[in-house]
Amino acid sequence: MADATQWFDQLKLGDPAARAEAAEQLSRMGAEAQPVIPQLVHGAGDQDEAVREWCIAALEEVGPPAACQIADLTALAQAADATVAYWAITLIGRAGVQGAPALAVLIDRLAEGNDESVRQRAAWALAAVGRDNSRATAALEAAAAGNGATAAHARLALDRLTAA
Repeated sequence: MADATQWFDQLKLGDPAARAEAAEQLSRMGAEAQPVIPQLVHGAGDQDEAVREWCIAALEEVGPPAACQIADLTALAQAADATVAYWAITLIGRAGVQGAPALAVLIDRLAEGNDESVRQRAAWALAAVGRDNSRATAALEAAAAGNGATAAHARLALDRLTAA
């Protein structure tokens, strides 16, 4: 059986069918695909639907990223592609307090003007990353003061922060 790094080359360089096969194989690896998390996040925005779906399937199973991947995920969290940003933010949130270097980006992605799903995921991630951080709390309080789904997510995130 190939390891994650062998599938990485095919995910990065293959034609759409080869990239989809690589993403499918990575999705079956679960936590063993952890070394290629940033590439899977990038693949979540692939032009090919099958590649996107298999990358997302892999991300659902892979678990938290390594601390050394936070910088790459922080850059991906700023992507214009909402799906890529959403999954980068999800992985940063899974990292918990190790995701703290991404705090400023998470606060920025919570702001008005961003895709709604990205804003909601940023609120969720701030609750995991921003423990004991006044900037995270202030950003969530500001978002919670509004109306709509993001405000509701921000209120839930604040509840998680205060319960911790």
